[in-house]
Amino acid sequence: MTTITARRFDTLQPIRITLRHGRIASVVPLDMPPHECRELPLVGPGLCDIQLNGFKGIWFSSETLTMDEVETVIHWYLERGITQCLPTLITNSTAAIEHGLATIRAARDRSPLLRQVIAGCHVEGPWISPKDGPRGAHPLAHVRPADFSEFCRWQQVSANLVRIVTLAPEVPNAINVVKQMVHAGVRVSIGHTAASPGEITAAIDAGATLGTHLGNGCTGLIPRHHNVFWPQLADDRLVCSVIADGWHVPEAMLNCIVRCKSLDRLILTSDVSGFGGCPVGRYSTGEVAVEVLDDGRIVVAGQTEFLAGSGVTTGDCVAQLMSACNVPLHAAWNLASTKPAAILESHRGFLEEGQSPRLTVFRISGITAEPASHTTQGPKFQPVVTVVDGQVVFNAS
Repeated sequence: MTTITARRFDTLQPIRITLRHGRIASVVPLDMPPHECRELPLVGPGLCDIQLNGFKGIWFSSETLTMDEVETVIHWYLERGITQCLPTLITNSTAAIEHGLATIRAARDRSPLLRQVIAGCHVEGPWISPKDGPRGAHPLAHVRPADFSEFCRWQQVSANLVRIVTLAPEVPNAINVVKQMVHAGVRVSIGHTAASPGEITAAIDAGATLGTHLGNGCTGLIPRHHNVFWPQLADDRLVCSVIADGWHVPEAMLNCIVRCKSLDRLILTSDVSGFGGCPVGRYSTGEVAVEVLDDGRIVVAGQTEFLAGSGVTTGDCVAQLMSACNVPLHAAWNLASTKPAAILESHRGFLEEGQSPRLTVFRISGITAEPASHTTQGPKFQPVVTVVDGQVVFNAS
């Protein structure tokens, strides 16, 4: 039997959760003095991230990825409160992508915990814009036209683990491939694109329902009226992810995205790089060189404008969104837990007796848990306990 004493993320009510045999045996409200209550951590639905590229030098898209490396990265994620995710493979050679997918499948097959945490895979590229800027840190040598037969190979080697594919609507064959993948039950996301508004609308008409890290994966200079932002912001059929790490999207733009898409059509992702968690320095993967800067940014080597994934994880993005956009805890947390889980069709009720829960117990310093307010102190997310299917898989104490 395990007990967890914390405040609910949505009401701040202090509670004691009892877990027995992997299920919630009871949830009991507590009557505590206010000063004692404030000392308790918070508990919310488990963090869920649909775009995570690796960590500490390990990339899911690496042509040398091993099962042990997959397991190592997933345990790092658990230590950061992430209870479910889509390992993401970025643009690479045919052989490298297929190897990565096959390795993730094999790692999942041998580990019950990884089967619970890895809900599938996200393939970001290789069907993206070849242009500098929209391509981001993806290697130009492996950018190619959309090909449904390639997608079918991905599903074959992964045993149908691919759940999301990010592509640029303007690449050759894209619209037909969107229709085919949607028919196959896969979510299509628009990203790393220099598409015209008409091309973006055509992709949405064909069945694309997501936008990948809106505000990034685009050219540095855009036309003021006809660009990749307005059609994604304006179309209610599209749910957009955003990287709220303090670097990928300026605070003013982040506020505009929140207001335009609303909290109903927005999710948080960290897009953590395979170099997330690495010390300051220069690194390379395949043909791409990046630099981890002393301010925390990860950039394409030799410049400071184009980022190469994030250096933080999902909970950090919750804290940053609260601080930058005055979003209350319960709303910001849902964008990184229940909403992405709903996209994966894995959302569960919160703290229902008899349920096998995914929970993240945490603290956020620098801001209050009540309606958020701007602060001069940088917000900091601190994971305390991670629960996956009713089992404690990380405990910071």
